[in-house]
Amino acid sequence: MSKGLRRFLIFVVVAVLLFFVISQPEGAADVVLSIVAIIGDALASIATFFRSLF
Repeated sequence: MSKGLRRFLIFVVVAVLLFFVISQPEGAADVVLSIVAIIGDALASIATFFRSLF
């Protein structure tokens, strides 16, 4: 991927995220909380797996 295309895609993603946060802040907060919950559940599952090995 060329450097210019990568920079353009990053700009588009940031612009869309800013638009979403500004236009629907509660929806954006719900999405962030969901992502954090998914990551937390995944980390807890990995920890449980390693605890069960020992």
